[in-house]
Amino acid sequence: MTEVASPPLAVHQSVEDTAGNLTDRQKTLAYLTLMVALVLEIVDVTIVNTALPVIEKDFGSAAAEAQWVSAGYSLAFALLLMLGGRLGDALGYRRLFIGGVAGFTLASVLCGLSTSPEQLIAARVAQGCAGAMMAPQVMALIQVLFEPLERVAKLAWVGVIGGLSAIAGPIIGGLLIHANLFGLGWRSVFLINAPVGMIALIVAWKLLPKARSEHARGIDGWGTLMFAAGMASLLFPLVRGSDLGWQPWHFALLLAAPVLLLLVWRRTQQRTERGAASMFHPELFSQKQFPMGLMLALLFGTSTSGFLFVFAFGVQKILGYSPLQTGLLHIPFSVGVMIGIAFLGRKLIASHGKWVLVGGVTCMVLFSAGTLGWIATGGQGWWVLGCLALAGAGMGMTNGPLTPVILARVDRQHAGAASGLIKTVQELGMALGVAIVGTAFFASAQAGEVGQVLPAIFVIVALLLGCLVLAIRLPAPLFPEHDA
Repeated sequence: MTEVASPPLAVHQSVEDTAGNLTDRQKTLAYLTLMVALVLEIVDVTIVNTALPVIEKDFGSAAAEAQWVSAGYSLAFALLLMLGGRLGDALGYRRLFIGGVAGFTLASVLCGLSTSPEQLIAARVAQGCAGAMMAPQVMALIQVLFEPLERVAKLAWVGVIGGLSAIAGPIIGGLLIHANLFGLGWRSVFLINAPVGMIALIVAWKLLPKARSEHARGIDGWGTLMFAAGMASLLFPLVRGSDLGWQPWHFALLLAAPVLLLLVWRRTQQRTERGAASMFHPELFSQKQFPMGLMLALLFGTSTSGFLFVFAFGVQKILGYSPLQTGLLHIPFSVGVMIGIAFLGRKLIASHGKWVLVGGVTCMVLFSAGTLGWIATGGQGWWVLGCLALAGAGMGMTNGPLTPVILARVDRQHAGAASGLIKTVQELGMALGVAIVGTAFFASAQAGEVGQVLPAIFVIVALLLGCLVLAIRLPAPLFPEHDA
């Protein structure tokens, strides 16, 4: 599940137009504007899953193009998130937020007006780029708007609203497509962002205070480009290799990806040593819990996004469900996620430690496989609702406490950068999930078939078993204050 982006650098306020000049009512409106932008960014990650089969049918597009409609957004968002945070520090949070909302709104309109799969994919990538500029500024501006004691409740609501937005996406998508407003069909999923974005722009322009970091470190432009090139070299062959027929250059790209990422790591180390701007601080990886937690987040994001992609696609294309029925079928999963986050994961993590994550991943292994197995066997019986609820609970139990677990032993001076890195890894996992699991689903299909569920189940289970191993190997206790 998608989590709220944190600014890659800790916020140090240099307020040009102080937030103290705003009334309580104006602060509330400004906060609601930030929440609207947060909802837009998160919902657009998951809302498209329900619309993909309809889009594919409308355009007569290939399976790989449908994958890129979903993966292109997450990939662009992930690659530019750290850059967006640094630009906010350097140029001002309000400026970057307004620019991000404007770009996101325009890209949403372009998505809705697209007349070909290529145009839609390009617009989705633009959406992801704009979202990466907008999202990190939300947390930064909350810190500017409110005093420390006020922030506690505001930040708590950020987590709740962000979580609800992620799980509501497929349901909202199904309802909008079913309503067929003005005969727009799937296009309403994107065009609905236009009026909402315009209102957010007007309020943001009038009420958000101007502020930026007093200690902005600059930007490692070449490092960012190398990282983007490395991830693109990995993802493009995975998504398009089967569709285009595996060519030698596909394998060359796959071989180039780890080389580029290794160069990024070495560059980051060298720039940190001489005090230059870098994407992150290598010291973050000196504690075993941080890199293990990042790998767990990556694998878990990959498996869960792949599961949700195949579920939404399979229910419609294999079982013949409508977008509305597909959206409603996500409700028990959403309820399970909320229970997993609110009543299981975060409440039990302090007393039961890593075993909460082990239990959550185990639930996901068993019941995500059961849910997709229901599709593979023809979708008979309503027992799938129980599988969906339990899979959702497993997702909530794991995703809810995962960020605090990863950050547990991180030095506070690196907390902002570490949070940005976690969010980046989670978004990369979402893009990889659609690429890897989606490829297993589509590539194994025979002529005339939509896709094969069993290979997708195999890949998802393999990824989750990797998560299980990592969760078991986490140190005990997880939190330093509980050390003997």
